[in-house]
Amino acid sequence: MSASSKPLTVQCPTCKTQVAWLPEQLFRPFCSERCKLIDLGEWAMEEKRIAGESLVTDEEDSGDQPLWHS
Repeated sequence: MSASSKPLTVQCPTCKTQVAWLPEQLFRPFCSERCKLIDLGEWAMEEKRIAGESLVTDEEDSGDQPLWHS
């Protein structure tokens, strides 16, 4: 990359701050560890989901079947 060219920038998914896409940015695409942990918490609490059909049917999710076999 030449000295006159600007690095690629992306928006932090959490706070929308512009973040340079550089190796020095440890939390990219997030601007900080705080924003990264907020995002992780949203996924863990199932506030965020990937669109599509569920792979688990209601029958399988009823709790009658163990999640693993011994």
